[in-house]
Amino acid sequence: MQQSLLALLLLVAASPPGHAQDARTVVALRDGWRFHYTGTPVDPARMTGAALDDGDWAEIALPHTWNHLGEYRLTRSADVDDAQGEGWYRLRLEPMRIAPGARHYLQFDGVGNVADVWVNGVHVGRHAGAFSRFRLDVSDALHADAVNEIVVRADNSKPAPGSPTQGVIPLSGDFFIHGGLYRSVSLIGVAPLHLDLLDYGGPGVYATVKRIERDAADIDVLARVRNDDTRVREATLDIEIRDAHGTLAARGERALQVAARANAEATLTIRLPHPHRWDGRSDPYLYRIVARLRDGRRALDEVAQPLGVRNFHVDPDRGFFLNGRHLALHGVSRHQDWQGKGWAISDADQARDMALIEEIGANSVRFAHYEHAPAWFDAADRAGMLVWAEIPFVDKVSFGDAPASPALIDNARQQLIELIRQNFNHPSVATWGIGNEVDLALASGKLGANADPRPLLRILDDLARHEDPGRPTALADCCEATPGDKPPGFPVLAGITDLIGYNRYFGWYYGNVGELGAHLDALHAAHPHTPIAVSEYGAGGALSQHTDDPRGGTLAPSARPHPEEFQSWWHEQTWPQLARRPYLWATWVWNMFDFASAIRHEGDAIDLNDKGLVSYDRKVKKDAFFFYKAHWSGEPVVHINARRYVHRAQAVIDVRLYSNAERVRIGLNGRTLADVPCPDRLCVLHDVHLAPGRNRVTAQARFGARTVEDAVTWDAVEAATSE
Repeated sequence: MQQSLLALLLLVAASPPGHAQDARTVVALRDGWRFHYTGTPVDPARMTGAALDDGDWAEIALPHTWNHLGEYRLTRSADVDDAQGEGWYRLRLEPMRIAPGARHYLQFDGVGNVADVWVNGVHVGRHAGAFSRFRLDVSDALHADAVNEIVVRADNSKPAPGSPTQGVIPLSGDFFIHGGLYRSVSLIGVAPLHLDLLDYGGPGVYATVKRIERDAADIDVLARVRNDDTRVREATLDIEIRDAHGTLAARGERALQVAARANAEATLTIRLPHPHRWDGRSDPYLYRIVARLRDGRRALDEVAQPLGVRNFHVDPDRGFFLNGRHLALHGVSRHQDWQGKGWAISDADQARDMALIEEIGANSVRFAHYEHAPAWFDAADRAGMLVWAEIPFVDKVSFGDAPASPALIDNARQQLIELIRQNFNHPSVATWGIGNEVDLALASGKLGANADPRPLLRILDDLARHEDPGRPTALADCCEATPGDKPPGFPVLAGITDLIGYNRYFGWYYGNVGELGAHLDALHAAHPHTPIAVSEYGAGGALSQHTDDPRGGTLAPSARPHPEEFQSWWHEQTWPQLARRPYLWATWVWNMFDFASAIRHEGDAIDLNDKGLVSYDRKVKKDAFFFYKAHWSGEPVVHINARRYVHRAQAVIDVRLYSNAERVRIGLNGRTLADVPCPDRLCVLHDVHLAPGRNRVTAQARFGARTVEDAVTWDAVEAATSE
C-alpha cells in the first residue's frame, strides 16, 4: 500500500494545480487491499459505504483468488476452496491532487468472473468475462481532498439459469473458473487528449505489416484517439519504429484534430528499411512501435507496442508456412493455473512456464481456452512461439434445447473483440480461435437440436474477419466422425472458419490408438479445402501409478488408475501418426501441465486433469515430456523411463529410454548390458533381470565430444508388497 500511495503522490505532483496532466502515468495497485467472501448476494450499499468497518476482512495483496483446488491425493484436503459466488475487495487511497482536466482510469487485467466496481460509493462500471482486460473512467468519482475508496465485487457463480453468469461464456468446460482480482490492477492518469483507453481494453494503436521485401516493409498504423476536453483539440501523432536495441529505425507523423468530447481515428503508412523478420523460434526479432501524441513539443500521451515483421499462410495440403518457408508446427496447450496459487500467478510463474515449453522444443502454443495474461503473450513473442489464441466459447450455447441467448451472443462478441484488440500487435498470434468443442453437449445428447452452435460461430467468424482481416479464424471440434452414436442432425463445423482443429483421443476415450491416422485422412478427404490441425491429443499420466504392461494392464480413462507408463506408450504410438501427415498445419499435446478441473476424480489425483507432461506444481517432468524433448529439441536427451516405478512388481523387465542419440549404452549394477539403437528416439532393452534388492540402472550416450548420462534406482524385492 505504501508503494502505491507514494507513486500516486508522485503522479499528481507532476501535474501542477491549474494545468492538465501532460503525459500518461501508470500506478500499480498491488498492496493494501482487504477481502471478504460472502458467497451469496449482498446489498452493495452495505459494502460500498465509507462507514463500513472492514477491520475483520483479510488483508491481501494482488494477484489474489479465493479458490484453490487440485491435489495429488484421492480425497480433498481441508486446503481446497472451490467456493463460487461473491467476493468483495476494498482499497483506500489517501487524498490526491488531481489536475483540472486530467482523466483517470482504473485498469483490471483480469477479474473472475463478473466484476462490479464502485469508487467513493459511485458505481463506475461492470464487466462480464474472466479473462480480458477492461478499463473504467473514474475521473468524475475521485476526490481531490479526501480519502478515495475503491470497492470491487467479483462473482464467479456457477453458470446456471438465473445465475449472474448465465449469459457469460463459458457456460461449462473442463477447467475451473477462479474468482477474484487474480491479475493486476492499476490506476492510469492521462491528459484530456489521449490514445483511447476505452477501446475494449486495447492499446489504441494497431500496426499491420502490409508488404515485406528485402529492402523495405510497409507498416500500416491505425491510432484511435479520445478527446475528453470541452473544446476541439489539435495535436500531432508521431509514430516511431525502434529496433531491438532501441535505435530509431523509421518514423512518420500526421496532424489531427479531434472534436470536443469525441473520438477520432488516424492512419498512416511507415516504410521500414531493410526489415529484420520475426522468424519464430529461429529468430524472434522484435521491433517496438511507439505512438506519441504531441501538442507542439509537449508529449500528451505515449504507448509502446511490439512489432514483428513477418508473414505466413496455411495450405490445406502442405501445412503452415512462415516467411515463405514451410514450418511444421508442433507444440502444447496450456492452462494458466498453478498448484497452491490457482490463477493468481506472477510474471515469474509465466516465465517459468514458457521456459519449460522452450525446453521441450515446442514451436507453438495453444492458449487454452481463453485470453491469457499480457505477460504470456509477451513471452510468446520473445520465445518465437506461434500461437492459437481463443475465446472461452466452450461446450455449449445454452442450458437446454434452446439457441444462444441475446445476452450470451453479446458477451461472446465482446470477449472476441477484447481478445483481438488487446493482442492485435503480438506477432506470435497466428489465428483467432472462436470456439472449442462447442458440439460436445450436442454429441452427448445433453442438449436438443435447437442448441446448434453454428449460428453463433458464424457471427463470431464474421466479427473476427472484420476486426482483423490479416489473420485466419479457427475452431476446435470434438466429435465429427468419432466413434459412437450421434443424435439426428448432428452439425458438422468444418468450413465455418478458415482453419479447423480436431481434438482427438483415440485409444484413450474411444477407439484404438492406431486408428487416429486413418481418421485424420478421412477428415482431410471430406474437407479438402480447409487446413486441418490436431488441436488436442493426450492421455492421463499419474505420477504414483505404474504398470509393467501398458498395452494390457488396468486402465480407467475417466476414473482410476492412469499409469504413467501408459501415457508414455500412448504418445509413442500417436506422435508418429501425426508426424507422417504433412497436411496437418499444427499439432498440440493436451496438455503441457496438469490443471484444475472440479469434475475429475482420476488417476492419483482429485480435481485435476492429469494429461499434462509436467505436474501441476511444475516440479516433475513426466516421462512423456522427454519423449517430445527427444523429438523436438536440439539439446542432448538421455532419459530412462518408469523412474518413479521404484518398487517393481516383476524381476524381469524391459528398460525403455528416450534419446536423440543414435545409440545408448545401458548398464545394470556397474556392468554394461548392451549398446541399444534408438530408432524414432525410443531405445528398448528387453528381458533385463533385476537382482534381489536395490538395482542401479544407467544409460550413457555420446553427442560429439560430450557424454550424457542418466540413472535410476529400482527395487525388485519389495515391489509385490508395496504396490
